[in-house]
Amino acid sequence: MALDQDLKSEIIAKFAKKDGDTGSAQVQIAILTEQVKVLTEHLKINKKDHSSRLGLLKMVGKRKRLLAYLRRTNYTAFTELVATLGIRAK
Repeated sequence: MALDQDLKSEIIAKFAKKDGDTGSAQVQIAILTEQVKVLTEHLKINKKDHSSRLGLLKMVGKRKRLLAYLRRTNYTAFTELVATLGIRAK
């Protein structure tokens, strides 16, 4: 379940720190959040798709680790990102 290239470009443009920034924690978290939303909708329809469910769990784990990193390094950016994306984070 890959994201549409236009949608991915919009996310990168919105959360990038500077022009050409595709690897910062904020951008990665935003892209993973959108992928999680898409995959969750897919799994609501296809309940027996266990390989996609495993991929979803891996994405959620990676997003959790990136959020923990961002929280340690830049707390203000962390709180702003969590509020913007509407996700729960400890």
